[in-house]
Amino acid sequence: MRVNGKPEQYISQYIGFRKSEIKHAQLLVNGKPVYIKGVNRHEHDPYNGHVVDEASMLRDIQLMKENNINSVRTSHYPNDPRWYELCDIYGMYVVDEANIESHGMGYKPDQCLANQPEWEKAFIDRTERMFERDKNHPCVIIWSLGNETGEGCNFAATYKWVHANDRSQRPVHSEDGIKGPYTDIFCPMYKKIDVLINHSLYLPTKPLILCEYAHAMGNSVGNLKDYWDLIYKYDQLQGGFIWDWVDQGFAAKTDDDRKYWTYGGDYGENGTPSDGNFCINGVVYPDRSVKPQTEEMGKVYQNIKFLDFDKQTSTVKIRNDFSFTNLDKYDFYYIIRDHGKEVYRGKIENIHAAPGKTVTTGFLNGIPKEKQTTGDVRIEFYAAIKTAEPFLPAGTVIAREQTYVHTFYKKEATAQQPATSKEEGNLVAFSGPDFKATFDKQSGLLTSYLYKKHEYILNGQGPRPFFWRAPTDNDYGANLPVRLKAWKEASYQEPKAESFQVTPGSNATTIKVTYRFPQTDARWDITYKIYASGVIKVDNRFVAEGDQAPMIPRVGLRMQLPESFTDLTYYGRGPKENYRDRRTSQFIGEYAIPVKDMYEPYVRPQENNHRTDIYWYALTDKTQRGLLLIADRTFELNASNYPLESMDSGDTIDNGAPRTEKTHHRHLTDPLPEKMVDLFIDYRMMGVGGDDSWGATAHEPYLIRPGKENAIEYGFSLVPFDKKEDYKYLIRQY
Repeated sequence: MRVNGKPEQYISQYIGFRKSEIKHAQLLVNGKPVYIKGVNRHEHDPYNGHVVDEASMLRDIQLMKENNINSVRTSHYPNDPRWYELCDIYGMYVVDEANIESHGMGYKPDQCLANQPEWEKAFIDRTERMFERDKNHPCVIIWSLGNETGEGCNFAATYKWVHANDRSQRPVHSEDGIKGPYTDIFCPMYKKIDVLINHSLYLPTKPLILCEYAHAMGNSVGNLKDYWDLIYKYDQLQGGFIWDWVDQGFAAKTDDDRKYWTYGGDYGENGTPSDGNFCINGVVYPDRSVKPQTEEMGKVYQNIKFLDFDKQTSTVKIRNDFSFTNLDKYDFYYIIRDHGKEVYRGKIENIHAAPGKTVTTGFLNGIPKEKQTTGDVRIEFYAAIKTAEPFLPAGTVIAREQTYVHTFYKKEATAQQPATSKEEGNLVAFSGPDFKATFDKQSGLLTSYLYKKHEYILNGQGPRPFFWRAPTDNDYGANLPVRLKAWKEASYQEPKAESFQVTPGSNATTIKVTYRFPQTDARWDITYKIYASGVIKVDNRFVAEGDQAPMIPRVGLRMQLPESFTDLTYYGRGPKENYRDRRTSQFIGEYAIPVKDMYEPYVRPQENNHRTDIYWYALTDKTQRGLLLIADRTFELNASNYPLESMDSGDTIDNGAPRTEKTHHRHLTDPLPEKMVDLFIDYRMMGVGGDDSWGATAHEPYLIRPGKENAIEYGFSLVPFDKKEDYKYLIRQY
């Protein structure tokens, strides 16, 4: 600023040089195609609302770097100027979005503001102010004309204005422009995979970058790997921005000083319009603590892939998905584990791969050629930072993968002696030297399981068929609590055995119990083989034959154990929760977790802390006495002190309804632990989905369909053990 011709004030700004353009239906930065591994970011602080300080911004960038995010869309307004400076400094692509949205006005040409000429000046004014303020930031590679405003003459004028004034001719992005002349990028939101395929196959003239996808509301972000497998397949698919970065909740405490997060439905007088928890859809919590889906995102977004491991040649292929970085910048190593235990660690030397190239490693030592034990042998590959970078110390792992060398197997169980049986009125008791198992002939339930005078079943709640889960936010969005209610009714119907047959045998006494579920024309057959040792082999067959039966939330058995079983150890995917459609970040291994910690504190209570691909698990008390469950192949599990019912919000969560005295908005502190272990031994639970939270379900491979052709069989063994027994030895026996 000059006063009387003399400079009085100076304002400095970092600048940089780069070129952003569209060529051959691809987004190029400095002449190279780039993948947009992005998130939408609202400016949010759990204490200060939309006022965010630099420390919060730096924390965001740190977490983004740690989880392989390279792009941010400033949804839906220009951000604090300091944000752009930090993105310049630390390297983050930015889609800079004008503060233009009129979602509530509708999208019809005679309604939307984008098509009302009297609004043209306002449209251009907001875009011009963003442009003039931010035009010198090299981080800004795309201009966005706004969000959810419809299509029309005002965006046409704004598009022309930007291109007339931006000398660097950065691409312009308009979601409302679809594939028309006033957007350089086809940037839809929440499109299904078939839309991406169709775009790629029909001679596209624009790249497709999803401005919003993977709606991260509650327990979500399933199917993400499916999207990225497709994105890597077609050149004109270049990624997208997950909705969104952070849960927009505010910090609060209960009367007894327990912390929780409030959200929309907690504010205003009765009658205040509210979308409930619809702003709780971040991949991180309000305080930036990470969620299981944060890790899944980071795994899917990683820029180095380990492919086609060949145990015969002891090699693996490594693909470089960076646009500008050679892989000689990183250290590579591998770990071989036998049933979770590290048995070998080796370096992978001389990896030089230019961007976009794939190389094959040299011979990897230490890989067992033959299966020498019954253990599960897996190999894990890692890429780590060689020289420290901002937020990423040397040694930080930026890419990883796991695959098998030899899979878990067991020899046939050795012959055993059968348990003896004795009828006691409506009960049948089976016993051996150290145990007694009691069944109720009317309900078919195992109501007591005594081993060395210790009871393993709480209040008679032995295994019973169960098909329900506490609905997730995505479940509510698709109205599944109502659409699938027949399976809830089936789960809670009074257990009544249609048949109960006891058959003595030479090495086991067998019980076969049949249950019918008229709501869905379903049948469940359970066969128990009971041995004198106290081991019970459980085989299940389930089929839902009804033509009108809906898809099934879960197929499994539920039982309850005493609270004395405080610790869970398992061999399967972990250590965090995982589901069929969100599990690639959770490696198969042995993990130990206190049962009390098997609760993921989603802002609104819902299904959580499931585990998949389980080979075995053990629940133990403080003396190391416990119960071992061994899958015939694999199964899934959930074990918690929080009963399912405490996380089930019923048929609706009242999103979109005005606030009332009875509005059903719950918080993470509402479920309370009980003096029990709620245990689910599942064949499978359906995926969590995430394409959107207002109708989409999980993708077809992750659903459970009824029908004769989809009959399910799975089995496992219940093995009680004393504090002096090595239960890991028992794993190989049953």
